[in-house]
Amino acid sequence: MDLAYTEEEEAFRARLRSWLAEVLPKLPPPPAATDWPGRRAHDAAWQRMLHDAGYAGLHWPADAGGQGATPTQHLIFLEEAERAGAPYVGANFVGLLHAGPTIAAEGTAAQRARWLPPILRGEEIWCQGFSEPDAGSDLAALRTRAVRDGDDYVVTGSKIWTSHAEVADWCELLVRTDPEAPRHRGISWLAMPMDAPGVTVRPLRTLAGSTEFAELFLDEVRIPVGNRVGAEDDGWRVTMVTLSYERGTAFVGEVVACRRLLAELARTARADGRWDDPVLRRRLGRLNAEFAALWRLTQWNVSEAQGAGGVPGAGGSVFKLRYSHARQELYDAAAEVLGGRALDADHPWVAGRLSALAYTIAAGTSQIQRNIVAERILGLPKGR
Repeated sequence: MDLAYTEEEEAFRARLRSWLAEVLPKLPPPPAATDWPGRRAHDAAWQRMLHDAGYAGLHWPADAGGQGATPTQHLIFLEEAERAGAPYVGANFVGLLHAGPTIAAEGTAAQRARWLPPILRGEEIWCQGFSEPDAGSDLAALRTRAVRDGDDYVVTGSKIWTSHAEVADWCELLVRTDPEAPRHRGISWLAMPMDAPGVTVRPLRTLAGSTEFAELFLDEVRIPVGNRVGAEDDGWRVTMVTLSYERGTAFVGEVVACRRLLAELARTARADGRWDDPVLRRRLGRLNAEFAALWRLTQWNVSEAQGAGGVPGAGGSVFKLRYSHARQELYDAAAEVLGGRALDADHPWVAGRLSALAYTIAAGTSQIQRNIVAERILGLPKGR
């Protein structure tokens, strides 16, 4: 695999840098972290700017509303946007990074035409209704029921850790359509309108004080059968496509952010006189090598996904496993550099450290990722 940039890719980088330098100074300041309606509007406005400039859905296929760009151009965009301090996907990360790519890969022509353009324009926000209170990390243990009634499914159950539910228009929802089937079967993937009667959202406050997660209660919610992506009872396979995007490509921009934070951490250590500590220097140097390797792994994963029709493979679990632990190690190092300031709850690095604790759980726990690597990559027998 050639990881060098071509002249065409460098020209793309130059055009992108010029555009970012022009538009970013004109952006209004971001709203408060607790103002989710304001953050939704801010993130949606940025997404519309990307769309109008031809940078939305760069790596999505053209027939799904994207630009059909190369994987490398997509990575260049993420690099340059992060370095320039551009807004990230924000409130619509589920739509842009999970649901949208899944619909592009698995949806019908009508479904792609209905849902993908509004996602790319920033007009509709999605949330994820996968996890359930009694299922723990075992997603296949979900019990939310969907009973067929004519042209609708009638859905009853509950979800938890539903990202951005309070500002979402749609939810990628997993339901059990055949309770008698083996637990990895009988599951279906539905697109649920969040304003449907019977949907109740209860925000959850995290350790960091934010409310980007919520409980979701569904009381005989009617969802059209036409909102099912994939065949009935084939939702587990469709879900694996969603999780492949979540683990394989959704964290790509965050690797760039971690590399930027690491450079900032080194500058802080120099300014505070901590750079003379050889143990700290070695720690930061190892992290620098770690994130450089993760970036190369990202390039490989994205390139391999493109060659396989756009869906990331099991290699995403290798990335997700190592990245989630490296991120925690980065913020532990930040706490060492900050010293007493690491106890200040208002310091931005402290909020980052608290959120980093969730990364070994979100998108599949580290234990699950190790099982995937053992079984699907190393070919080891399944545990009993």
